[in-house]
Amino acid sequence: MIRQRCLQGILATMLGLVSLSTLGGSKDFGDKQVLYSVFPSTFLSPEVAKANNLQRSGGIGVVSISIMEETGENAMQPLSGQVEGQVSNDIQQIRQLGFRRVTEGEAVYFIAQYQYSSGELMTFNITVRPTGTDKELALRFSHTLFND
Repeated sequence: MIRQRCLQGILATMLGLVSLSTLGGSKDFGDKQVLYSVFPSTFLSPEVAKANNLQRSGGIGVVSISIMEETGENAMQPLSGQVEGQVSNDIQQIRQLGFRRVTEGEAVYFIAQYQYSSGELMTFNITVRPTGTDKELALRFSHTLFND
């Protein structure tokens, strides 16, 4: 519950969105957790898109990754690190994702944009390397976006 609220709070702050419960998820890796969200770039307000140098257009999606670490009972803190990945469609066309780090106060996000066709199932293969460790955290998830 706290992790879900943390995901919603972090991403809502960055993106100016109200509810992200259907747009993302998380995966636990012991004391670390990777939060992810996928949404159409048109969900961004023009101001937020401009401030974060993101293209806002139908057919362009945004994937956001956050790395969190447990600091105590029911407490999490954001971590920096490196994020790499690729996205593929149903016919296995693979596109590399160019993630870049965005910091906002204590929050740290890694965001990338990609092209999609409305209703197309996209599969994401993400590798996360939190700062302070050589361990790679592998994350795989699928998501379908629809144009407005």
